[in-house]
Amino acid sequence: METLLSLTGSFINVALVLVGSGLGLLLKKGLPERVSDAVMKALGLCVLFIGIDGCLEGENTLVAVISMAVGTIIGSAIDLDKHLNNFAAKIEKKFSKKSDGKSNFAQGFVAATLLYCVGAMAIVGSLDSGISGDYSTLATKSVIDGVSSIVLASTLGFGVLLSCVPVFVYQGSITLLAGVVAPFLNDYTVGEMTCVGSLLIVAIALNMMKITNIKVMNSLPAVFLPVLVCQFLK
Repeated sequence: METLLSLTGSFINVALVLVGSGLGLLLKKGLPERVSDAVMKALGLCVLFIGIDGCLEGENTLVAVISMAVGTIIGSAIDLDKHLNNFAAKIEKKFSKKSDGKSNFAQGFVAATLLYCVGAMAIVGSLDSGISGDYSTLATKSVIDGVSSIVLASTLGFGVLLSCVPVFVYQGSITLLAGVVAPFLNDYTVGEMTCVGSLLIVAIALNMMKITNIKVMNSLPAVFLPVLVCQFLK
């Protein structure tokens, strides 16, 4: 029972992402393609701002360089992007009568997952929930994510809704393991994780505006590498 109570913040987060995404999907059906494209580019600019702002959280450029290089090698060797797109194609085939295109689905999934998981609120809020039972930070984050999911889902589709799964796994894991991981997730490490994750958010924004076609998923392992790298570079 105590374990379930400690996960209250994560449950609230999932619920608001689901509700917001559902509203966004309903809104998406009423948007003409011309308007949808315009909103996508405008949203891309907002995501770009979020990414650039988060990059400033880092203090040691070398941590970001090493994490991005090693993380991309790992992700590319596994080819996470290919696996995600294969998964997206299966989900769309099963649930969508009219597919929006697997790349759009995957883009929505990755964009929402990174936006909801990267940053101090997700980590610190989960630690507070696990250590003291205080989920107020996660509750505040949940409201922000719920509103964001309306906009994201209205442009990027069903993949945004499915992002609630990794959000719950990520935050829930930190909450349940708070006593173990807290010493490794100090302000310095969290800042570097935010910086690396924000670099990927910048890449997502450029993809959304159709400036680049970066396989962001193949660089996803980089987000977690600062936990290790920061132990050697302080």
